[in-house]
Amino acid sequence: MNKYIKSDLMRYYGKYDLLTFIRGYFRNSTFRFQCALRLCQSKGMMKLLGYFLWAISRTKKTIQIPRHTKIGYGLFIGHGGSIMINSSAVIGDNCNLSQFVTIGSNHKKAATIGDNVYIGPNVCIVEDVHIGNNVSIGAWMDGG
Repeated sequence: MNKYIKSDLMRYYGKYDLLTFIRGYFRNSTFRFQCALRLCQSKGMMKLLGYFLWAISRTKKTIQIPRHTKIGYGLFIGHGGSIMINSSAVIGDNCNLSQFVTIGSNHKKAATIGDNVYIGPNVCIVEDVHIGNNVSIGAWMDGG
């Protein structure tokens, strides 16, 4: 099993044995999408398998992460609702993405996100900003 898939599986379920992988793959569409994304970044036949799985598991309405996006070990997507990431973004290890997160750019270079970063619901990170390690980011909503 791919090291990235193992690290993602560990973040979701706290273990990475074959049975956990099978259960996670068939019960969690977000994890299934991540597996396809990780396989796309492999080599040889696994890459071809990844392209096929990515094509059938991606949806334009929920998660848009291009195949070539650089994402470190242990990605955790807490809720599969509406996540958009620009292909030029760089995301470190053990990053948590919540629902309605956008990491984008209008000028060719999106954000660089460090390790152990939590990005909360409704957060938009735009352009070439650098987020350090061990950071939590949340959106502030004014109720008035």
